[in-house]
Amino acid sequence: MAAKINPNGKLKGKVAVVTGASRGIGEAISVRLAMEGAKVISSARTAAEGDSKLPGTLQDTVERIKKNGGEATFVKADLSQQSERERLIETAVDTYGPVDILVNNAAITYFIPVTEFPEKRFKLMMEVQVYAPFHLSQLVLPSMIKRKSGHIVNISSGAGIDPKPPYPATPARGGTVYGMCKAALERFSTGLASEVYQHGIAVNVVSPGLVATPGVAVHGLINEQSKNRVQPIEFIAEAVYQLASGDPKELTGRIAYAAPFLEEMKLKPSELV
Repeated sequence: MAAKINPNGKLKGKVAVVTGASRGIGEAISVRLAMEGAKVISSARTAAEGDSKLPGTLQDTVERIKKNGGEATFVKADLSQQSERERLIETAVDTYGPVDILVNNAAITYFIPVTEFPEKRFKLMMEVQVYAPFHLSQLVLPSMIKRKSGHIVNISSGAGIDPKPPYPATPARGGTVYGMCKAALERFSTGLASEVYQHGIAVNVVSPGLVATPGVAVHGLINEQSKNRVQPIEFIAEAVYQLASGDPKELTGRIAYAAPFLEEMKLKPSELV
């Protein structure tokens, strides 16, 4: 059966904010949530052609949803800035109403060995990948707590898992800071899940496998050694949807690796419109 948007789906009437949504995983998540009837606010720094060297824009994401019968709006925002994060949530509420689902997917990443890592880039990565999800959660939680309903999904990576000996003889690729960010994001997620459990709010992590996105291509992460591990983007979008719509008393505090999670739930990912 062809993929389509169901305005009366499980997320009918729900307001979802998805960051890093101009391309790749964030775009796919925006589309998947819209397919179930959510009103989606897609955010990123790349609103239109020319804003980035990479393909994909917020305009493209929103047009993809709208032309298939869904509801979406984009908000251009630089999540390294406090005022921009506040404006994003304010705009979402003004446009559609209180936020029901927050998906923290935005990231900025540099692969540089620790001995050479500049302080400026370290702080930027921590701001976007760790503090921005923390702050955005602070901004949406009061309304969620008041309504005793809400879902927060943070996008992590296998890089958050501690490296174990024996270490490779070749020089490391410089992913230590990236791994730090993801480990911190995962610990934040499980801790927050325990704090808001009694309020009927779920907080979970989805850790994608290796996905062929423009960002992955820029960093050259798909090669002869890794190409067999590439995972369809639909797996991540489906895992996020399931965790953004599940029972908060049953599905919370999870660090879910997309493919094993869907296998556990006996689910196949839906095609995307």
